[in-house]
Amino acid sequence: MFGKIAERLAGKNILITGASTGIGYHTAKYFAEAGAGNIKLILTARRVDKLVALKEELVKAYPSIQVFTSALDVSKTETIAPFLSGLPTEFAEVDILVNNAGKALGLDQVGSVPEEDVNEMFQTNVLGMIQMTQLVLKQMKARNTGDIIQLGSVAGREAYPGGGIYCATKAALRAFTTAMRKELINTKIRIIEIQPGNVATEEFSLVRFKGDATKAASVYKDTEPLYGEDVAELIVFAATRKENTVIAETLIFGNNQASPFHIYRGPQTS
Repeated sequence: MFGKIAERLAGKNILITGASTGIGYHTAKYFAEAGAGNIKLILTARRVDKLVALKEELVKAYPSIQVFTSALDVSKTETIAPFLSGLPTEFAEVDILVNNAGKALGLDQVGSVPEEDVNEMFQTNVLGMIQMTQLVLKQMKARNTGDIIQLGSVAGREAYPGGGIYCATKAALRAFTTAMRKELINTKIRIIEIQPGNVATEEFSLVRFKGDATKAASVYKDTEPLYGEDVAELIVFAATRKENTVIAETLIFGNNQASPFHIYRGPQTS
């Protein structure tokens, strides 16, 4: 049943945003493994040094793989079109787009959220994602084929205190994705959304709490969260189904969480 995964991925060009760490990093590694190296990866992130290290690791493990790395901050939406138009010819046609780049900043309640945090989350999670999607979708429509995989969140379904802005960005992503899927229902373009619950990655909570490692670690206290590998595995699984199969929405959460909507328990007090 699963024996044709490498065959289905063969020669495909896969663009992953936010690939330097966390879910994006593991997604790149899992695609390389699933395709036995017979794929082309476009890996983007703000920190190109981490991408170069990942490329070296992948090429060593899979000599046939082709990897293109580039610094890209999707929050700077004006840079996305030049990035895509400047891709080398062999990477120019994107078969699978994984919109992974995103961030949460702080747990400030509404009325106290810094304006710069509001802007940065919307620029990255919403406006950058939309710009990348619209540009890649144009070429997919011309070929009537392709997969767009969106990294949503349980937070897009159920808001929590202190997450007013982040939750709003993920709700926007979900609405945008649902509309796009309905618009493309009669095409061979698949629109897939993965909606994780609490995920422990190397940097997500550290970024959220602006470098405070103690606060970042407290998010996962007394729980067994998902990890980047868990989400990456589902991304690759969804992308390697038969062309007529669309895994439209996948809600995932750790098996010991009180509910699928368990994300943050609020500030801890002593």
